Amino acid sequence: MAKVAALTYGEALFELALEKNTLTTMVEEVTFVKEQVTQYPDLVKLLTHPQIAKEEKIQVIEKIFRGQVSDDLTGFLVLIVEKDRAASVVEILNSFLDKAREHEKIGVVFVTSAMTLTQQQKQKVETKLLAITDYVKLEMNYTVDSSLIGGMIIRIGDRIVDNSIRTKLLSMKQGLLKVSLSEN
Repeated sequence: MAKVAALTYGEALFELALEKNTLTTMVEEVTFVKEQVTQYPDLVKLLTHPQIAKEEKIQVIEKIFRGQVSDDLTGFLVLIVEKDRAASVVEILNSFLDKAREHEKIGVVFVTSAMTLTQQQKQKVETKLLAITDYVKLEMNYTVDSSLIGGMIIRIGDRIVDNSIRTKLLSMKQGLLKVSLSEN
């Protein structure tokens, strides 16, 4: 249920930004608010505390963000508090950012490799991914997992390409087990 609400609120903020032609600015402001909320988790605790009146929570939002972000975003944050959705604020902001990236054709890519990739290898991966996807820009995230033995795993959204040696070895093992079982 919270995920649906986050998507709905994120979509509403996205539509507002498109309608007012402020998408680029709104992305910057939402990123700023998300950083603040993430950096200060006590803020969410305060905004969700059942013994603190909504009026006080709204005053806190306005004191922190008025003048730092647009009135539209401040008003949106007040609405989230009024509708008792403050516990989902990070998910709502992420939902908005996902919609904005999708609209701008920016893909978020997670690459896990067996060893640290060189700058040249990273550029090659990015160039190849841009060529085979509809994205015009990619936000690349790299991690190293030595248990892969070799190769890499690439995740873009809900798509995964697993070209790791570990997976190939597991696949071969399963194939050999099937062969040995069927021979008996």
